[in-house]
Amino acid sequence: MDKTPLHALNPLGRFSDRVEDYVKYRPNYPEPAIDLILEGLALPSQLVAADIGAGTGISTRQLAERGLKVIAIEPNTAMRNAAMDGTPEHNIEWRDGTAEETNLLDASVDLVTCFQAFHWFDPEPTLLEFRRILKESGRFAVVWNNRDRNDRFTAEYSQIIRRSSKNHPAESRMKKLEPLLVNPYFVNFKEYTFTHKQDLDLDGLIGRAMSSSYLPREGKEREELVSDLQDLFQNFSQQKNYVSLVYSTSVHIAEVVKN
Repeated sequence: MDKTPLHALNPLGRFSDRVEDYVKYRPNYPEPAIDLILEGLALPSQLVAADIGAGTGISTRQLAERGLKVIAIEPNTAMRNAAMDGTPEHNIEWRDGTAEETNLLDASVDLVTCFQAFHWFDPEPTLLEFRRILKESGRFAVVWNNRDRNDRFTAEYSQIIRRSSKNHPAESRMKKLEPLLVNPYFVNFKEYTFTHKQDLDLDGLIGRAMSSSYLPREGKEREELVSDLQDLFQNFSQQKNYVSLVYSTSVHIAEVVKN
């Protein structure tokens, strides 16, 4: 497996040709996970959250729906524009920035969240930046929708993805939590897991795969990937005309140390 750090693999531009599939086919996050992230904080209307690596705004909107003011930081122009397309939301502010350099003010947010993105960041400058922008007693949450390989369909889908991606390092992103566990800027680290499900028709299953930046977009390799997904859908859809990807959604929460 390629051991190149993910933050060295063009994280700022690699999703530009995946925006349409990302908007249509990426799953949201279980509402109990959002409940947990906000538990014990002030009233949502009094909170400011920075959603870092916000992509097309899936998590951003889920937070904003709870009444928080959310500053969405996304460096990829295509993804940011797709997120901003449509009716503006009064409590979401979109900004160009990176995890390592958010351009936010010192101690300006109560909550920093990273949904499906932390593995693309350079850990040391990122955690230092998050410490800088968080208020005292601020909270940091990292969330991933991890494919649940205990589910037979999801396990077979994952095998196809690993094979097509040539075991891309993003497939083992949980290892990217290690810097959070040993850094001096955050304490009281806790982990939680939720079950989540995404129902997909055949177009949705192919689109879900194509939203991953490390899978082939063209040529023979793409044709083989699509053929494998078609066979998988045929084997599992039966009379339903859809299949269900099952996720084990991991939530990792820590508190900031300001002194």
